[in-house]
Amino acid sequence: QVQLVESGGGLVQPGGSLRLSCAASGPIFSINDMDWYRQTPGKERELVAVITNGGRTNYADSVKGRFTISRDNAKNTVYLQMNSLKPDDTAVYYCNAQITALSGFLRAYWGQGTQVTVSS
Repeated sequence: QVQLVESGGGLVQPGGSLRLSCAASGPIFSINDMDWYRQTPGKERELVAVITNGGRTNYADSVKGRFTISRDNAKNTVYLQMNSLKPDDTAVYYCNAQITALSGFLRAYWGQGTQVTVSS
């Protein structure tokens, strides 16, 4: 089945950088938008960044100028480069993708989440 697998989270000091990856696999026909969300305990999941199939991007105001979303369509992979990290960026980060399977069925898929902790 189609699945998204994330990697790259961890512990980093304030001002540091991390790069998250999310690879889609399985019987995939095409992938539309790919997104990154984040969530902290007691809060709703927050959209962080979006990238379309054509490479257009959009960011939450809180991460503009610090985070960069990109994708490699040949590898069905989306990345999130996070620079100048702040303690407020601490969260579980999830990738999301709109995928049409070989069956023709279109739906949104979620990764399992990866923890990012920014602390000294």
